[in-house]
Amino acid sequence: MATNPPKGDGHRNGAVKKRSQVKSPLTDAFTKRDADSGKFMDQKKDGTPFKGVRKEK
Repeated sequence: MATNPPKGDGHRNGAVKKRSQVKSPLTDAFTKRDADSGKFMDQKKDGTPFKGVRKEK
């Protein structure tokens, strides 16, 4: 995997593992889900998707 310089600046390289996101039809916001347990973890207030997290269908 390629790295994105400069190192140590606090950004993520690559995708977030074991996470997925789905858009809630009720709130029209994206909700992050843990792939192992299936529990919902976090929800975005501004309606934009999470960066680096795969989307469910």
